[in-house]
Amino acid sequence: MSGAEQAVRVKALALLAGDAELAGLVHGVFDGTPPRVSAPYVSVGGAEGVDWGTKDRAGREVRLTLVLVGVGAAVDNVAAGRIDAVVAELRGTTDGWSVVGARVMRTRFSFAREGGWRHEVVVRCRCLED
Repeated sequence: MSGAEQAVRVKALALLAGDAELAGLVHGVFDGTPPRVSAPYVSVGGAEGVDWGTKDRAGREVRLTLVLVGVGAAVDNVAAGRIDAVVAELRGTTDGWSVVGARVMRTRFSFAREGGWRHEVVVRCRCLED
């Protein structure tokens, strides 16, 4: 994992964990899939990066997957909305990189066999090295 991918993951984890409203709706925010936790929870999944540099500056485009896992037939639109709000806060400097753009690229919703559901959000962050 390059520096940009790690920097975006760390910033996303900090922002999601620090959101007081989201904290009241889920049992936690985790780096990856937690081994034993009951839903609802948020996990920061994989980060993929590709070159996005300029002639005079190194850059990376990072795609980060955020997952909201829940239970029951009702979807928690409030928690999903909080995740979307945090995406806008990803812009700015972090660990030697400037996140110059952050945007939700894709969402996917699915029901699980056991009665739960997953709401996946793929975020594109365009980063330039400081």
